[in-house]
Amino acid sequence: MKKIISVLLILGICLSGLFAGGKKEGDRTVRIGIAKIVQHVALDAVEQGVMDAVEAAGIKAVFDCQNANGDVNTANQIAAQFRDEGVEVAVGIATPIAIALANTMKDTPVVFGAVTDPVGAGLVKTVAHGDANVTGMSDELPSKDHIKIFKEITGIKTLGYIYTSNEDNSLSALELVKAGCEEAGLELVIQAISTSSEVKQAAEAIVDRCDGIYLTTDNTVFSALPSLVSVFNKANKPVFSGDVTGAMEGGCFMASGFNYYKAGYATGEMVVDILNGKKPSEIPVRFMTKPEDSDLLFDLDVAAACGITIPEEYLNQATYIIENGKLNQK
Repeated sequence: MKKIISVLLILGICLSGLFAGGKKEGDRTVRIGIAKIVQHVALDAVEQGVMDAVEAAGIKAVFDCQNANGDVNTANQIAAQFRDEGVEVAVGIATPIAIALANTMKDTPVVFGAVTDPVGAGLVKTVAHGDANVTGMSDELPSKDHIKIFKEITGIKTLGYIYTSNEDNSLSALELVKAGCEEAGLELVIQAISTSSEVKQAAEAIVDRCDGIYLTTDNTVFSALPSLVSVFNKANKPVFSGDVTGAMEGGCFMASGFNYYKAGYATGEMVVDILNGKKPSEIPVRFMTKPEDSDLLFDLDVAAACGITIPEEYLNQATYIIENGKLNQK
C-alpha cells in the first residue's frame, strides 16, 4: 500500500510540474526588436503591420521599436543594442538597417522588410530561400510598367528622378528606372542627394528640366515628400509615386504600388513562422505580387492643375481618388 501511495505521489508531482511548465510556456512573452532607417508614413505602416500580425497570431510580445533617423552609425548602434538585449527576432525595415542587423546579429533571426534588392544588398544569396539567419520581404516595384503608364496618361517626354546616392536600395531602383525610360523612349533627368534636407533643393534643381517626376521607394526622399511635392505642384508638373500610402496626403498626381501595411503584415507573418519553429533559411523572400496587395490612386485636383485628362479605364481601376481635397476609397 505504501508503495502504491509513493508511486501516486511521484506521479502527482510529475503531472503538476508538467502543467505548471505548460502554463509558464503559454504565458511566455517574447521580445522582438523592430528598427526602421527613418520615419515616414510607409515605413510606419510596415512597423504597425508587423506588430499586428504577431499579435493576431496570439503571441505575447514586447516590441522594442527604434528609428535610426537616416543615420547608418545609429543603425549599427541599434543592432548592437538588440544583440545585447537578447531579442528573439530582429526586424529591419529598409536596406541600411537590415544590413546593420544582419552584420551584427549572427545568432538571432533577422527579418528584413521594404528592401528593394536583398540579393544586391548581400542580405541573401537568392530570393528562393533565406540565407543562414536572414530572410524577409522585398518592396521591388514594377518600375517599367509604372513609367510606361505615366507616359501614356500624361504624354511626358522627359522624366525626373531623385535618388539617394549612398543607399543600395536607391542605386538598385535607379537601374530599373533607367531601363524603364529606355524602353519607353523617355529622356531621364536625375539628381542625387545624400540626406533628406537636400530633397527640396534637388526638386528645385530638376523641376524645370523635366515634364514630370517618378518616385520609387527611396526612404530619404519620402521622408521629405511634402517639400518635393510642393515644388512640382507649384510648377504644375505631375508626380508619380511608387508609394500609395504617402500619396494619400494629396499632391501626387498618381500613385501605384503595394499597400505598405499589408507588406508589414506579411513581414510579421514571417516573424510568426520563425517564432513557431521555422528557420529563416527555409523561408523564401516574400514579394507583394497579388492584385489585392496593390493600390492605385489619382489626385483629380492635381490632374486639373496640370491639364491632364485621365482615361476612364484607369479611373475605373483606381482604389483611391482625391477630389476637392478629400480622399475617397472606391
